[in-house]
Amino acid sequence: MTDTVTLPAEAVVGRRVEFAYYRDQTTFLPGIITGITDDPASLRIRLDGKRNNLACRPDYDGIRYLDQVVPVPVLPMGTFTPTAEDFGGPTYAGIPVCQLDDEDIVILTGDSAAARAALVAYCKAQDIDPEYAEGPLTAGWARFEWQPEDADADWQVTFDDKPADGAVQVHYLPAV
Repeated sequence: MTDTVTLPAEAVVGRRVEFAYYRDQTTFLPGIITGITDDPASLRIRLDGKRNNLACRPDYDGIRYLDQVVPVPVLPMGTFTPTAEDFGGPTYAGIPVCQLDDEDIVILTGDSAAARAALVAYCKAQDIDPEYAEGPLTAGWARFEWQPEDADADWQVTFDDKPADGAVQVHYLPAV
């Protein structure tokens, strides 16, 4: 037996919503309906400030339909200069730091001393062996590019020895 869900009249693309994750039905986050699928009915919702959609049933208890219906904002694409939020967390010694999937650590500064201080602070905060922070930092250029909404990652990075269009100075510590 299939579970039939009827779309309420409020479920339209562009409708502003508030969404609460199942584990926390008290904190509602603002977002927008970006798409609707049927069989079974499901809403695609992009929370404000996020790049990826999440799916939920239109009768889910954790969704509130708001009155406002607006055009769905286009996601930014192309090169960008990342922030600590894009790197997924706080700054370390005042500088954004990110550990990539391949374990390389990227430090968003061209200043060698500041990069070393950020790396030491990052290793301490992440409970990484302090000796790792003494590894050889490589100075270079990185070009960060937003990926499409359904990509595996929000952005990708390409490293180079010389500046390229949209590149920023970084230091990085290759994985051991």
